[in-house]
Amino acid sequence: DETGRRRILHGVNLSGGSKVPAEPPGTTHLPESLDQKRELSFIGRPFPLQEAAEHFGRLKYWGLDFLRFIVTWEAIEHAGPGSYDEDYLDYLEALLEKAHEHDISLFIDPHQDVWSRFSGGDGAPAWTFAAAGLDVDSFHQTGAALLHQQQPDDYPHLIWANNYYRFAAFTMFTLFFGGETYAPDLMVDGLNIQDYLQERYVSAYAWVARRLQHLPNLLGFGVMNEPHYGLIGVPDLRSLAHLPFQRGVMPTPAQAIFLANGYAQDCADYGTPLPTFPAMNVGAERLDPQGATVWREGCGDIWRAQGVWDVDSAGVPRIRRPAHFARGDFRQDFLKPFTERFAAGIHAVMPRALVFVEAEPFMPPPKYDEAEKLVYAPHFYEGMTLFTRRFHPQLNFDLSRFRPLLGERAIREYLSRQIGRFRDYANETMGDVPIVLGEFGIPFDMNGAEAYDTGDFTRQAQALDYNLRALDDHLLSYTLWNYTPDNNNVRGDGWNGEDLSIFSRDQQRHPSDVDSGGRALSAVVRPYARKIAGEPLSMRFDMARGSFNFSFRHDSAISEPTELFVPNSQFPDGYTVEVSDGEYEVLHDEQRVIYRHSERDEPHSIRIVSKTAPAPSELSQQDKWAIAGLIALLLLYLLGRGRRKRK
Repeated sequence: DETGRRRILHGVNLSGGSKVPAEPPGTTHLPESLDQKRELSFIGRPFPLQEAAEHFGRLKYWGLDFLRFIVTWEAIEHAGPGSYDEDYLDYLEALLEKAHEHDISLFIDPHQDVWSRFSGGDGAPAWTFAAAGLDVDSFHQTGAALLHQQQPDDYPHLIWANNYYRFAAFTMFTLFFGGETYAPDLMVDGLNIQDYLQERYVSAYAWVARRLQHLPNLLGFGVMNEPHYGLIGVPDLRSLAHLPFQRGVMPTPAQAIFLANGYAQDCADYGTPLPTFPAMNVGAERLDPQGATVWREGCGDIWRAQGVWDVDSAGVPRIRRPAHFARGDFRQDFLKPFTERFAAGIHAVMPRALVFVEAEPFMPPPKYDEAEKLVYAPHFYEGMTLFTRRFHPQLNFDLSRFRPLLGERAIREYLSRQIGRFRDYANETMGDVPIVLGEFGIPFDMNGAEAYDTGDFTRQAQALDYNLRALDDHLLSYTLWNYTPDNNNVRGDGWNGEDLSIFSRDQQRHPSDVDSGGRALSAVVRPYARKIAGEPLSMRFDMARGSFNFSFRHDSAISEPTELFVPNSQFPDGYTVEVSDGEYEVLHDEQRVIYRHSERDEPHSIRIVSKTAPAPSELSQQDKWAIAGLIALLLLYLLGRGRRKRK
């Protein structure tokens, strides 16, 4: 900060609901939410201005005063290329000014998932497809996208991610990052499609920066949420071997291209005993577009024009260049230049802006020669809990080593190792840059959403604590996914069936209580060192024992004290403070402890202990049966794989 103190930032993504428009209602289970005949507006996302004091006040009280603030490209430029929604930007400016009034800082997240709402996710406006010659109204029939709008009540959990491997999304990502390389003849307004799309994208967010640069609480901009390679680097279009996982009905890239051009295909159907296990082909499903294609009238297939495929003399589609996209390193050759282009566009109007960079989930970032003003902002989700929507504090699975994890200690060590990789990635590719974990979270509808009936979010709190403890192990800042103000127990965050919000109106029994509506707050609202007069060394909050420990080595050039956030909700009966040296002050009403170290040249330590220790948790009978069942399932799975290999 301005005094030289190190900052550890805790906050949230605001919000999951900002992926979709406010008007007309964009909740993805509504078939009419993709109607392009109605005028769009994102004003009111994440919440109306009149609710700002409530939500910002709550987040500040919870110690979550750093936001990854979602602004989709569609929200800015939905009306057409170069036509910015100034009314929305007026709303955005007014809202972020109110965030500043609550001492909340933030960065703008240019959010996307699988390119756009029209391809099963969120992000880009519909006209980007038109620029490439694609007709969004054809995507469902041709299998180019799996849409929640077409399956409002039986859309499989997390199946939306399969859209990265369907025609609409993989084509747009390939063109956006690699159009000059893989479709050099595809021109729009005198520019290659890559330059055209990137120029429009960068200009849109540079315009946002121009409008908001005066706000002191705006720290900078993300580049793109979870950028995807599309087809770049895919070695063989006829295979799925390049994919990190297979789930559900999955055409190969070649089959997706043929489907997009009206040819029926028999596509593999993948199933698995648990989603964290490698999938098995359990059959096939015939997808038949009945001759319909994805192309707008007068537009031909761009990949056929590049010689990737053609139709033989018998009228059968054939791949001619299966390795057309194999050349090139996505992160180094395509993502890095775009990141640098984006950063230059932002810095041209907001020189002080930090630029928050990431790559595909779980992958290292590109190597940057110049990392000044860059922040590494990776994402992490614990797979077994996310995919199964169940959490077992004594059992998990290490997919990297393909073995079960038994016991709390083994699971916590595994999560800490996984989180620790991000610091290694940063050191290897960017040097000593700040790190903010941009996303992590849990499904609150786990275990059959029983917490919504019982009001008991113990399991969710345990799952979050496992993640948060791992982050503390590495002294990382973070923005938790997510806080959705209009979340409800039926439709969750309002997007593709996800329900990861730490707040819901359906849990808000007493609106005058700032905590009412919160979920798993015993884990979310936790003590941490907020401003450190030197180098932090270690930090740990033991939720079960009600104790917090922090140590650091002071910097003699800093005169300001160290500040800790200590929430009253964690210590309802009060707490004691123990320090290695120096003096401290407890500001109970402000939920702060101020520590002034002595000048001794040794690490300083602070310990905070609840006056009433919580009762220790025990392994429930349900957990015991679950562990036994999952181990049995794993053994059966391994036995089945062994038999198939012998055959």
